[in-house]
Amino acid sequence: MLTFALAVFFLLITPGPGVMSAAGVGSAFGARPGVHYIVGLFIGTNLVALAVVSGLAAIVLANAEIRFVLFVASAVYLLYLAGRIALSGSRIAFIEAAKPPGLWGGLALQAINPKAYAVNTALFSGFVFWPDSLVTETAAKFLIINGIWIPIHILWLYAGVTLRRLELPAKTQFRINLIMALSMVVVVVLAAFASNY
Repeated sequence: MLTFALAVFFLLITPGPGVMSAAGVGSAFGARPGVHYIVGLFIGTNLVALAVVSGLAAIVLANAEIRFVLFVASAVYLLYLAGRIALSGSRIAFIEAAKPPGLWGGLALQAINPKAYAVNTALFSGFVFWPDSLVTETAAKFLIINGIWIPIHILWLYAGVTLRRLELPAKTQFRINLIMALSMVVVVVLAAFASNY
């Protein structure tokens, strides 16, 4: 079980669409919008986990065309979100974001996020620690994953909000938002190179 918890920790703490966007939303829009966004990510990631456990994800993702469409949708949404983050919180920006992505934005990201499916598939199909009861093991995995997922995403949000609270000059805030947005673009590029499309 400890090995499973460590795997969850390292899979979740590394920069991916969820944590990077949580930090970006916190930096660009503040704590309350960031929490709404994280709630959407949380609901979305658990729906993805349920899809993986039920086998629905395996059926859907077995089709290369569907996988490609999900990847493209995820990439487009992340690039859109990166653009909103890069252009918020700065007086320099040509377009200012009208509102943060919110709960539905977080939920939508997880629904089309290939990393969410890959991580949940690896975690629920591997790391057998309760071989006598699949139901008990699955329930324990949900508890462990969520017990680690919540503080990690709050930590990333806090990092973003802390940057916002420093009340840095507009130029510096713009650069930070741009770095966060570029980090999300890097995630998209790495995912594209890692994909078999």
